[in-house]
Amino acid sequence: MMTSLAAFTVVTTPVAGAAVNAETAASAPAIPLPCPSPAPTKPAVVMVHGAWADTSSWNGEADALRRAGYDARAIANPLRDLTSDAETVADFLKTMRGPIVLVGHSYGGSVITNAAASVPGVKALVYVDAAVPDVGETTAQLSGSGSALSANPDSLYDTAPYAGAPQGAKDLYLKQEPFVRSFGSDLPRDTAVRLWASQRAASTSAFMTPSKAAAWKTIPSWYFVSTGDQIITPDSQKAMAERARSKVTTFQGGSHLTLISHPDAVTSVIGSAICSVR
Repeated sequence: MMTSLAAFTVVTTPVAGAAVNAETAASAPAIPLPCPSPAPTKPAVVMVHGAWADTSSWNGEADALRRAGYDARAIANPLRDLTSDAETVADFLKTMRGPIVLVGHSYGGSVITNAAASVPGVKALVYVDAAVPDVGETTAQLSGSGSALSANPDSLYDTAPYAGAPQGAKDLYLKQEPFVRSFGSDLPRDTAVRLWASQRAASTSAFMTPSKAAAWKTIPSWYFVSTGDQIITPDSQKAMAERARSKVTTFQGGSHLTLISHPDAVTSVIGSAICSVR
């Protein structure tokens, strides 16, 4: 499903001394590529999915970026523990040459916040309805007041043990109705049910591990806020984006899975980050 660019507004906030300006997305192409002053080397784009999802979350964005001539990769997030998940992503990034635009959705935002800190090649961060922790914060702290995840855990999750789990840790699967009603609320029901049935479990450790780094303090960032997100509330997203001094795009509507339902809007923001790399 695609959407008209008139459905969202781009509002730019300063990043380390950048000038403040605003523009409507309707005045810009869906993907602002080729860039007005392209860098000598095109950056690669690496996208990291969140909990209860997989790499296919990024299919729409990856296809569009590859059509535009960019090396776009969606890599698997282990969903085990924030520290080890970030190390896994960082190890992959270190195999790449040239500049990188690193993109994270949901819990993937916590992962890129930590992974990018040890990879000098990462030149821009893009957060899509994502957690953006500071040092010492956990992902679980960042869903916001009124998040659907604040409900009774017994009504939200099916649980299962897993091999090698730390003491007390277990896998969480979102139950069908919370997934359809709150996670992918703007998707057709049959699509949301299919995604629910193919979700990847996330360990409780992933949400409870304190962040060891905050790469957004030194790397420019962009943030895509969906006003219809019921998992990480828009207020929480905006507060994290403001703290990180991100350039913010506010999308009217959507859900926690706007990256699937409206990939053109998300790709536009990734394109803006691409064009910043020099």
